[in-house]
Amino acid sequence: MRLRLVLLCLVLSASPAAAAPNVLATIKPIHSLVAQVMRGVGWPELLVEGAASEHGYALKPSDAHKIAEADIIFWVGPNLETFLIGPLNSLGAHARIVTLENEDTVRRLPARNGGLWGYDQEDGPTDPHIWLDAHNAIAMLRVIAAELAHDDPANAKRYYANAAASIGALVKLDRTLSARLEPVRPFPYIVYHDAYHYFEARYGLSAIGSVTVAPDRPIGPRRIAVLRDAVKRGKAICVFREPQFPPALVDTLKSGTGARTGVLDPLGADLDPGPDLYAALLNNIATSLIHCLQPKRP
Repeated sequence: MRLRLVLLCLVLSASPAAAAPNVLATIKPIHSLVAQVMRGVGWPELLVEGAASEHGYALKPSDAHKIAEADIIFWVGPNLETFLIGPLNSLGAHARIVTLENEDTVRRLPARNGGLWGYDQEDGPTDPHIWLDAHNAIAMLRVIAAELAHDDPANAKRYYANAAASIGALVKLDRTLSARLEPVRPFPYIVYHDAYHYFEARYGLSAIGSVTVAPDRPIGPRRIAVLRDAVKRGKAICVFREPQFPPALVDTLKSGTGARTGVLDPLGADLDPGPDLYAALLNNIATSLIHCLQPKRP
Protein backbone atom coordinates (compact mmCIF):
# COMPACT_ATOMS: atom_id res chain seq x y z
CA MET A 1 0.00 0.00 0.00
CA ARG A 2 2.80 2.36 0.94
CA LEU A 3 4.59 1.57 -2.32
CA ARG A 4 1.43 2.36 -4.30
CA LEU A 5 1.14 5.77 -2.62
CA VAL A 6 4.77 6.57 -3.43
CA LEU A 7 4.26 5.56 -7.07
CA LEU A 8 1.08 7.67 -7.28
CA CYS A 9 2.91 10.70 -5.92
CA LEU A 10 5.68 10.22 -8.47
CA VAL A 11 3.16 10.02 -11.30
CA LEU A 12 1.34 13.15 -10.12
CA SER A 13 4.56 15.11 -9.71
CA ALA A 14 5.60 14.17 -13.23
CA SER A 15 2.26 15.23 -14.73
CA PRO A 16 2.46 18.37 -16.90
CA ALA A 17 1.05 21.62 -15.54
CA ALA A 18 -2.41 22.62 -16.64
CA ALA A 19 -2.32 24.14 -20.12
CA ALA A 20 -2.85 27.89 -20.24
CA PRO A 21 -5.79 29.23 -22.25
CA ASN A 22 -5.22 30.59 -25.75
CA VAL A 23 -4.83 34.31 -25.13
CA LEU A 24 -4.69 37.10 -27.72
CA ALA A 25 -3.69 40.73 -27.08
CA THR A 26 -4.18 43.35 -29.77
CA ILE A 27 -1.28 45.82 -29.46
CA LYS A 28 2.24 45.58 -28.07
CA PRO A 29 1.76 47.50 -24.76
CA ILE A 30 -1.30 45.42 -23.82
CA HIS A 31 0.48 42.25 -24.95
CA SER A 32 3.38 43.17 -22.65
CA LEU A 33 1.11 43.51 -19.62
CA VAL A 34 -0.59 40.18 -20.42
CA ALA A 35 2.80 38.51 -20.92
CA GLN A 36 3.90 39.75 -17.51
CA VAL A 37 0.92 38.12 -15.84
CA MET A 38 1.33 34.89 -17.84
CA ARG A 39 5.08 34.60 -17.19
CA GLY A 40 5.97 30.98 -16.41
CA VAL A 41 2.54 29.72 -17.50
CA GLY A 42 2.10 30.54 -21.19
CA TRP A 43 2.66 33.09 -23.93
CA PRO A 44 -0.08 35.33 -25.35
CA GLU A 45 -0.44 35.84 -29.08
CA LEU A 46 0.05 39.38 -30.46
CA LEU A 47 -2.24 40.72 -33.19
CA VAL A 48 -0.65 44.00 -34.40
CA GLU A 49 3.00 43.07 -34.82
CA GLY A 50 6.20 44.89 -35.75
CA ALA A 51 5.99 48.62 -36.45
CA ALA A 52 2.37 48.53 -37.63
CA SER A 53 -0.09 51.04 -36.19
CA GLU A 54 -3.56 50.20 -34.98
CA HIS A 55 -4.79 53.21 -36.99
CA GLY A 56 -5.99 51.89 -40.34
CA TYR A 57 -4.71 48.36 -39.69
CA ALA A 58 -5.92 45.68 -42.13
CA LEU A 59 -6.41 42.12 -40.87
CA LYS A 60 -4.38 39.35 -42.50
CA PRO A 61 -5.52 35.70 -42.80
CA SER A 62 -3.12 34.78 -40.00
CA ASP A 63 -4.80 37.42 -37.80
CA ALA A 64 -8.21 35.91 -38.47
CA HIS A 65 -6.86 32.54 -37.38
CA LYS A 66 -5.53 34.00 -34.12
CA ILE A 67 -8.91 35.54 -33.36
CA ALA A 68 -10.77 32.32 -34.14
CA GLU A 69 -8.46 30.24 -31.92
CA ALA A 70 -8.44 32.55 -28.89
CA ASP A 71 -10.17 31.72 -25.61
CA ILE A 72 -9.63 35.23 -24.21
CA ILE A 73 -8.99 38.42 -26.19
CA PHE A 74 -7.66 41.55 -24.47
CA TRP A 75 -8.17 44.78 -26.39
CA VAL A 76 -8.40 48.45 -25.47
CA GLY A 77 -11.80 48.79 -27.09
CA PRO A 78 -13.75 50.09 -30.10
CA ASN A 79 -12.41 53.64 -29.67
CA LEU A 80 -8.92 52.40 -30.58
CA GLU A 81 -8.97 49.12 -32.53
CA THR A 82 -11.86 50.12 -34.80
CA PHE A 83 -10.75 47.56 -37.39
CA LEU A 84 -11.64 44.78 -34.92
CA ILE A 85 -15.27 45.59 -34.20
CA GLY A 86 -16.68 43.39 -36.97
CA PRO A 87 -14.14 40.52 -36.73
CA LEU A 88 -14.65 40.16 -32.98
CA ASN A 89 -18.39 39.76 -33.49
CA SER A 90 -17.87 37.02 -36.07
CA LEU A 91 -14.49 35.31 -35.76
CA GLY A 92 -14.23 35.82 -32.01
CA ALA A 93 -17.77 34.76 -31.17
CA HIS A 94 -16.69 31.94 -28.82
CA ALA A 95 -13.94 33.94 -27.05
CA ARG A 96 -14.33 36.05 -23.94
CA ILE A 97 -13.62 39.64 -24.97
CA VAL A 98 -12.08 41.87 -22.28
CA THR A 99 -12.54 45.56 -23.13
CA LEU A 100 -9.97 47.27 -20.94
CA GLU A 101 -11.08 50.86 -21.51
CA ASN A 102 -14.46 49.99 -19.97
CA GLU A 103 -13.05 48.73 -16.68
CA ASP A 104 -14.15 50.87 -13.71
CA THR A 105 -10.63 51.10 -12.30
CA VAL A 106 -9.13 52.48 -15.52
CA ARG A 107 -8.98 56.27 -15.74
CA ARG A 108 -10.38 57.73 -18.96
CA LEU A 109 -9.66 61.20 -20.36
CA PRO A 110 -11.49 63.05 -23.14
CA ALA A 111 -9.79 63.78 -26.43
CA ARG A 112 -8.54 67.36 -26.30
CA ASN A 113 -10.28 70.05 -28.33
CA GLY A 114 -9.85 73.66 -29.36
CA GLY A 115 -6.70 75.59 -30.14
CA LEU A 116 -4.05 73.41 -31.77
CA TRP A 117 -5.83 70.19 -30.85
CA GLY A 118 -7.90 68.25 -33.29
CA TYR A 119 -11.50 68.37 -32.19
CA ASP A 120 -13.61 71.53 -32.28
CA GLN A 121 -16.62 70.15 -30.44
CA GLU A 122 -16.63 70.12 -26.65
CA ASP A 123 -17.96 66.58 -26.48
CA GLY A 124 -15.22 64.88 -28.49
CA PRO A 125 -14.47 61.17 -28.12
CA THR A 126 -12.71 59.55 -25.18
CA ASP A 127 -8.95 59.27 -25.60
CA PRO A 128 -8.27 55.52 -25.93
CA HIS A 129 -4.49 55.58 -25.24
CA ILE A 130 -5.10 54.43 -21.67
CA TRP A 131 -1.88 52.40 -21.31
CA LEU A 132 0.33 55.51 -21.24
CA ASP A 133 -0.65 56.18 -17.62
CA ALA A 134 1.32 53.82 -15.36
CA HIS A 135 -1.57 53.85 -12.88
CA ASN A 136 -3.87 52.56 -15.61
CA ALA A 137 -1.35 49.82 -16.35
CA ILE A 138 -1.50 48.82 -12.68
CA ALA A 139 -5.30 48.66 -12.87
CA MET A 140 -5.12 46.61 -16.07
CA LEU A 141 -2.64 44.14 -14.56
CA ARG A 142 -5.19 43.41 -11.83
CA VAL A 143 -7.98 42.95 -14.39
CA ILE A 144 -5.81 40.69 -16.56
CA ALA A 145 -4.86 38.50 -13.59
CA ALA A 146 -8.50 38.14 -12.51
CA GLU A 147 -9.67 37.27 -16.03
CA LEU A 148 -6.92 34.67 -16.52
CA ALA A 149 -7.54 33.16 -13.09
CA HIS A 150 -11.25 32.87 -13.90
CA ASP A 151 -10.52 30.86 -17.07
CA ASP A 152 -7.53 28.97 -15.66
CA PRO A 153 -8.00 28.45 -11.90
CA ALA A 154 -5.21 25.86 -11.79
CA ASN A 155 -2.70 28.67 -12.41
CA ALA A 156 -4.53 31.42 -10.54
CA LYS A 157 -1.89 31.78 -7.81
CA ARG A 158 0.84 32.29 -10.39
CA TYR A 159 -1.20 34.93 -12.25
CA TYR A 160 -1.88 36.91 -9.10
CA ALA A 161 1.74 36.63 -7.92
CA ASN A 162 3.05 37.79 -11.29
CA ALA A 163 0.66 40.74 -11.32
CA ALA A 164 1.72 41.74 -7.79
CA ALA A 165 5.40 41.65 -8.78
CA SER A 166 4.73 43.75 -11.89
CA ILE A 167 2.72 46.28 -9.90
CA GLY A 168 5.58 46.70 -7.44
CA ALA A 169 8.01 47.34 -10.29
CA LEU A 170 5.61 49.81 -11.94
CA VAL A 171 5.21 51.84 -8.75
CA LYS A 172 8.99 52.31 -8.67
CA LEU A 173 9.13 53.15 -12.38
CA ASP A 174 6.38 55.75 -11.97
CA ARG A 175 8.37 57.52 -9.24
CA THR A 176 11.52 57.45 -11.35
CA LEU A 177 9.78 58.88 -14.40
CA SER A 178 8.22 61.67 -12.36
CA ALA A 179 11.65 62.72 -11.06
CA ARG A 180 13.27 62.50 -14.51
CA LEU A 181 10.58 64.58 -16.21
CA GLU A 182 10.23 67.27 -13.56
CA PRO A 183 12.84 69.63 -15.13
CA VAL A 184 11.06 69.74 -18.53
CA ARG A 185 7.48 70.10 -17.35
CA PRO A 186 7.08 73.81 -18.32
CA PHE A 187 8.41 73.53 -21.88
CA PRO A 188 5.78 73.52 -24.70
CA TYR A 189 5.78 71.06 -27.58
CA ILE A 190 3.59 69.61 -30.35
CA VAL A 191 2.95 65.88 -30.79
CA TYR A 192 2.15 64.08 -34.03
CA HIS A 193 -1.28 62.96 -32.82
CA ASP A 194 -3.01 63.23 -29.47
CA ALA A 195 -1.79 59.91 -28.12
CA TYR A 196 0.05 61.10 -25.00
CA HIS A 197 -2.63 62.81 -22.92
CA TYR A 198 -2.41 60.16 -20.19
CA PHE A 199 1.38 60.34 -19.99
CA GLU A 200 1.30 64.15 -19.93
CA ALA A 201 -1.43 64.28 -17.30
CA ARG A 202 0.45 61.81 -15.09
CA TYR A 203 3.68 63.81 -15.15
CA GLY A 204 2.43 67.39 -15.60
CA LEU A 205 3.86 68.03 -19.07
CA SER A 206 3.01 70.92 -21.39
CA ALA A 207 1.93 69.70 -24.83
CA ILE A 208 0.07 72.46 -26.72
CA GLY A 209 -1.31 70.65 -29.77
CA SER A 210 -1.09 67.87 -32.32
CA VAL A 211 -0.15 67.80 -35.99
CA THR A 212 -3.04 65.53 -37.01
CA VAL A 213 -6.52 64.89 -35.71
CA ALA A 214 -5.96 61.21 -36.50
CA PRO A 215 -2.93 59.69 -38.26
CA ASP A 216 -5.08 57.90 -40.83
CA ARG A 217 -6.77 61.13 -41.98
CA PRO A 218 -5.17 63.62 -44.41
CA ILE A 219 -4.25 67.03 -43.04
CA GLY A 220 -5.45 70.12 -44.91
CA PRO A 221 -3.38 73.16 -45.94
CA ARG A 222 -5.24 75.42 -43.51
CA ARG A 223 -4.23 73.30 -40.52
CA ILE A 224 -0.65 73.12 -41.77
CA ALA A 225 -0.54 76.92 -41.98
CA VAL A 226 -1.91 77.36 -38.45
CA LEU A 227 0.55 74.88 -36.97
CA ARG A 228 3.51 76.31 -38.86
CA ASP A 229 2.63 79.81 -37.69
CA ALA A 230 2.56 78.62 -34.08
CA VAL A 231 5.95 76.95 -34.46
CA LYS A 232 7.45 80.02 -36.18
CA ARG A 233 6.28 82.23 -33.32
CA GLY A 234 8.14 80.04 -30.87
CA LYS A 235 5.13 78.52 -29.14
CA ALA A 236 6.64 75.03 -29.39
CA ILE A 237 10.22 74.13 -28.57
CA CYS A 238 9.90 70.73 -30.20
CA VAL A 239 7.67 69.03 -32.78
CA PHE A 240 7.48 65.26 -32.41
CA ARG A 241 6.86 62.72 -35.13
CA GLU A 242 6.11 59.01 -34.80
CA PRO A 243 8.06 56.12 -36.37
CA GLN A 244 4.92 54.54 -37.87
CA PHE A 245 4.33 57.56 -40.14
CA PRO A 246 6.45 59.44 -42.72
CA PRO A 247 8.48 62.39 -41.32
CA ALA A 248 7.82 64.77 -44.23
CA LEU A 249 4.89 66.60 -42.58
CA VAL A 250 6.79 67.33 -39.37
CA ASP A 251 9.83 68.45 -41.39
CA THR A 252 7.60 70.91 -43.25
CA LEU A 253 6.23 72.38 -40.03
CA LYS A 254 9.59 73.04 -38.41
CA SER A 255 11.66 73.94 -41.46
CA GLY A 256 13.33 77.32 -40.95
CA THR A 257 11.76 77.88 -37.53
CA GLY A 258 14.52 76.84 -35.14
CA ALA A 259 12.25 74.31 -33.50
CA ARG A 260 13.71 70.91 -32.71
CA THR A 261 12.31 67.57 -33.78
CA GLY A 262 12.05 64.36 -31.82
CA VAL A 263 10.39 60.97 -32.04
CA LEU A 264 7.67 59.72 -29.72
CA ASP A 265 6.37 56.18 -30.06
CA PRO A 266 3.20 55.18 -28.18
CA LEU A 267 3.36 51.50 -29.22
CA GLY A 268 6.99 50.36 -29.09
CA ALA A 269 7.51 49.92 -32.84
CA ASP A 270 11.20 49.07 -32.49
CA LEU A 271 10.88 47.06 -29.28
CA ASP A 272 10.68 43.29 -29.11
CA PRO A 273 7.28 42.12 -27.82
CA GLY A 274 7.22 40.59 -24.38
CA PRO A 275 7.01 41.36 -20.67
CA ASP A 276 9.86 43.90 -20.71
CA LEU A 277 8.38 46.07 -23.47
CA TYR A 278 6.04 48.13 -21.31
CA ALA A 279 8.70 49.58 -19.01
CA ALA A 280 11.01 50.20 -21.98
CA LEU A 281 8.19 52.01 -23.79
CA LEU A 282 7.59 54.49 -20.95
CA ASN A 283 11.31 55.01 -20.43
CA ASN A 284 11.82 55.69 -24.14
CA ILE A 285 9.03 58.28 -24.21
CA ALA A 286 10.53 60.04 -21.20
CA THR A 287 14.02 59.99 -22.72
CA SER A 288 12.78 61.44 -26.04
CA LEU A 289 10.93 64.26 -24.27
CA ILE A 290 13.89 65.14 -22.06
CA HIS A 291 16.39 65.07 -24.93
CA CYS A 292 14.28 67.37 -27.12
CA LEU A 293 12.92 69.76 -24.48
CA GLN A 294 15.75 70.36 -22.07
CA PRO A 295 17.63 73.65 -22.60
CA LYS A 296 20.78 73.22 -24.65
CA ARG A 297 24.01 74.13 -22.92
CA PRO A 298 26.11 76.79 -24.68
